[in-house]
Amino acid sequence: MKTNSNSYTIIYSAVIVIIVAFLLAFVFKALKPMQDANEALDKKKQILYSLNIRNLNNAETEETYAKVVKSEKSVNEGRGTIYTCNIDGKTKYVFTVKGMGLWGGIGGYISVNDDKNTVYGAYFTHEGETAGLGAEIKDNQSWQEKFQGKKLFKDGVTNEIALSVKKKVEDPVTQVDAVTGATLTSNGVAEMLMDKDKGLGQYLDFLNQK
Repeated sequence: MKTNSNSYTIIYSAVIVIIVAFLLAFVFKALKPMQDANEALDKKKQILYSLNIRNLNNAETEETYAKVVKSEKSVNEGRGTIYTCNIDGKTKYVFTVKGMGLWGGIGGYISVNDDKNTVYGAYFTHEGETAGLGAEIKDNQSWQEKFQGKKLFKDGVTNEIALSVKKKVEDPVTQVDAVTGATLTSNGVAEMLMDKDKGLGQYLDFLNQK
């Protein structure tokens, strides 16, 4: 076959594409177990962050997670998960939450005391918020710590989540200051907390169980 012919060019290009595709598929398959393990480890770290347990290496994370997290239960057709944990002999519940920020998905974990009303800790993450602004929900530990001690419900009303994020706090019992300069992302966190599909709102039945 002539190397300067159109047929040669087409066949050559097709062969190269097939070889590259095969190599990429092989590499992906070879690295998949490692990627899955890293994702699982990162998830465990985030759950521990919400329980105010940080600064652990990988081995310490695995050991602590196994000791602290006693069980997990999916709810709402798998959209939410409840982790039952034990911290210093006291029961804590960790809830997954998901929502939308300014540029993409946001999510996180909220831990609550065994009274099912008082926030013990919180950790949030994001897919693509602006560094120094919306990304503060993940990067700013001091902001996450503002959730500690806040209440999920207000004045005994337990059929809706009162915990929220506000630019101007009017109720310090249930509200947290918004991230400065990130109003839309903060609004996304507030909506995520109350949402009955993927937020804390989906756990109302569990939270009202005594």
